[in-house]
Amino acid sequence: MGWRIGVDIGGTFIDFCALDEATGQLHTLKVLTTPDRPGQEVMEGLALLQSRHGLAPAEVESFVHGTTVGINTVIQRRGAPLALLATAGFEDVIELARLRMPEMYGLFCARPDQLIPRDRIFGVGGRILSDGTEEVPLDAAGVREAARRARAAGAAGIIISFLHAYRNPAHELAAKALLQQEAPDLFVFCGAEIWPVIREYERTTTAILNGYVHPRVDSYLASLEAALQARGIAAPPMITKSNGGIMSAALGRTACVSMLLSGTASGVMGAGFLARQAGVERALTLDIGGTSADVALIIGGEAQFGTGEQVGDFPLHMPTVSVTSIGDGGGSIARVDGFGVLKVGPESAGSVPGPACYGRGGERATITDAMAVLGWLGHAPLAYQSVGIDRARAEAAVGELAAPLGLSTAATAEAIVQVSIASMFAEVNKLVARHGVDAREFTLVPFGGAGPMLGCLLARELGMAQVMIPRRPGVVSALGGLIADVKNDFIRTLFVELEEASLPALRAALAGLRDAAETWLRHDQGFEGPAVLRLSADMRYRGQSFEIEAPLELGWIEAGDLDALRGAFHARHAAIYDFSDEAAPVQLVNLRLVVAGTTAPPDFPRWPEAEGEPVPEREVSVWQDGAARPTPLFRREALLPGHRFRGPAVVVQEDATSCIPAGFAARVDAHGNLHLSAEG
Repeated sequence: MGWRIGVDIGGTFIDFCALDEATGQLHTLKVLTTPDRPGQEVMEGLALLQSRHGLAPAEVESFVHGTTVGINTVIQRRGAPLALLATAGFEDVIELARLRMPEMYGLFCARPDQLIPRDRIFGVGGRILSDGTEEVPLDAAGVREAARRARAAGAAGIIISFLHAYRNPAHELAAKALLQQEAPDLFVFCGAEIWPVIREYERTTTAILNGYVHPRVDSYLASLEAALQARGIAAPPMITKSNGGIMSAALGRTACVSMLLSGTASGVMGAGFLARQAGVERALTLDIGGTSADVALIIGGEAQFGTGEQVGDFPLHMPTVSVTSIGDGGGSIARVDGFGVLKVGPESAGSVPGPACYGRGGERATITDAMAVLGWLGHAPLAYQSVGIDRARAEAAVGELAAPLGLSTAATAEAIVQVSIASMFAEVNKLVARHGVDAREFTLVPFGGAGPMLGCLLARELGMAQVMIPRRPGVVSALGGLIADVKNDFIRTLFVELEEASLPALRAALAGLRDAAETWLRHDQGFEGPAVLRLSADMRYRGQSFEIEAPLELGWIEAGDLDALRGAFHARHAAIYDFSDEAAPVQLVNLRLVVAGTTAPPDFPRWPEAEGEPVPEREVSVWQDGAARPTPLFRREALLPGHRFRGPAVVVQEDATSCIPAGFAARVDAHGNLHLSAEG
């Protein structure tokens, strides 16, 4: 029995969860990020875990890491200079995209610049038809010429994306072999190898994202592997993925695109695990860190998945946990614009210089500063004593905004919080409307360093009656890495009618997917434990332009049960659109298979219930709803199962501060989670 470690890097802090399997104890930690020395904070955290909790590096059996290196590379546009080889005549595929503008009714709206400029996109002769047959052979001389021009243009890597390569990748693979001969100094990725899906734009942009972040991700993960080995940790590091699973860091160095949303996805998985453990079947997760706030839906105890999530300015067309960024983080900066209107975010103070109240050089007011001015913060150090709260600095920063607004400092601070909550309120309403659900039927699960600080305020605005704050809310994303499965997605485009003649193709595709999944899990990942296969298909009625994903049973295709396949699509169509046409012919576009090597979740103990009411440590003055009022302050470790109390209250702990306004009744469950119910 050794140690299992989960690590997640955010914009301000890096979070650690270390499970000692011999004792069942979970040790947690937060360390400030070091943007100028990425990865250094991981080593610092491991050293603290060793000195404080006796973590023995040689006994680490599992190390799972979530990183923002990939997504930050895209957002900051600091990726590799790339060239693109496209089928001659289709050089404008990424510029045309889907002909949609970011703002449909914005008169001055412009599309974002593409990651590959037009002068580094080269057309190559050759044509594969939609049925996979070759009409025109690949122009080998054109490939060599493109390699020469790409190198002359300063490209560090080349992406190959040819027409209909999802059916037959022969031309892409041949071009890759030629490039490796002609330009061995350039890395090469093929669209059909990264994500072999129909539609050229989706396949091409996915491959471009993979190549764009590859050098920085490769360098970071190589350094991480070397640093862990130097520290005596022999367990090969695993990386959290956008689909809520994990994979080896060695594979992540090339399969970079599948880990772009790793941190946000693992947070949802961790929150989903805690919600199921507490018996909460329908949850709206709220992950607020120092930079942003993200929400996701848990329905039936399971996270929701989708494709097309935004990564910076670009859609990611691989399956991901469906996470939507809705607003501001604790470090989001407040300002008064030229019209005298108070605005909050999206600019963040991050970890350097951080909010003014951190005393690390920040001078501009943030949401965290506003909460300190109001009295919710400042009664205990934050982030495992790595940050103290200087209320005087917070008041000075917020006071700079009070004069132009004509308000007192306290009223300005409350306005900052109200503006941020209003922004989140609007975005959450959009999200739940898209999913056709009512937020009032869900339990809000706030986590992250600032989630418990703002969660109740958002729930109150949304009319949500239930809130659950996890026992260790500040490190839920790191916990997500501990409970994640070794997981990968596979896809095969078929584009067939659901009829008898298509059954051989369906069975062959399913067999190919199962072989690929088995090889990936057992050979590439070396996983020897139990595994689960989940089958689904993208289907549509003939004549429709887009398809929807419907879950399937593996045995249906093997048994040739076409009625069951059609029935699954009709049911899914009715669930989404409240309509289905069971007489209409159905087309199956893509067959999808997910393989998951299951990880045994931690078995956290249930605590015995305590008798009596909790005793607050002291009273503090908190400005709420336009007035200061005395408010009890509790230590989280003193709140035991069975304890009940009413808001307003402040609950302090090492990884987060929970702010509970008046109108909420609180109880502690057997796992230490704090359940809040709106009164009245």
